[in-house]
Amino acid sequence: MKEKITNFVSDVIKEMKKVTWPTREELKDSTVVVLVSSVLISLFIFAVDWVLQQMMTLLLAG
Repeated sequence: MKEKITNFVSDVIKEMKKVTWPTREELKDSTVVVLVSSVLISLFIFAVDWVLQQMMTLLLAG
């Protein structure tokens, strides 16, 4: 059992050395893209929800 754990950890270390980590600039750019996308999607969902709510209000009031 101990040998399996040791092999696993060794394999993980080998794979982590193969990873290409993003630069600080790439990370910053990706973060901005995620934040802007999240805000835009939230605004879209808010707008659709508001329109549907208004339609239901008109439908039920009439």
